Amino acid sequence: MSSPNSPSPFNSPLETGVRSLAILVAGFPTAFDLQRLVEMDYLVVHSGDADGPESLHVPLPLRAGELLVRRGLIEKGLILMMSRGLIQRTLGDDGFSYVACETAAPFISSLTSEYSRRLILRAEWAFSRFENVPTEEVRRITHRIFERWSSQFQSTHRAGSDQ
Repeated sequence: MSSPNSPSPFNSPLETGVRSLAILVAGFPTAFDLQRLVEMDYLVVHSGDADGPESLHVPLPLRAGELLVRRGLIEKGLILMMSRGLIQRTLGDDGFSYVACETAAPFISSLTSEYSRRLILRAEWAFSRFENVPTEEVRRITHRIFERWSSQFQSTHRAGSDQ
């Protein structure tokens, strides 16, 4: 059991960095900008909501706030993975993009836990499913998923209230 002062690996730069790395390895040699990684991360975590494999994480009622904090966490995760030589940031005409380095695929392949295997499969699914879909369209898809989920949660919450 961890103490209140010890950092948790969940919802941390480590977790989001490994997820981003799995996405970049699945899409190699494609480079992704930060916005695309944010959208892809959401789809990897909530793949079941996008008619994909069972979601990586259990659907929680408070996931609405995820979209608000996801970008910052992913950015920190990318910095962590860059500091370990697993991701490279490049500057192009459209700004910064991220691509997996040579050591990324062997690193991802070395992860053997059930969670890691599920993550890799979902990253591969998300990349193959959305590879040719423009980022703005992917954003519309994730927002529709979010809106559908939010309205279902609000309907359930109202039905269960005493008002």
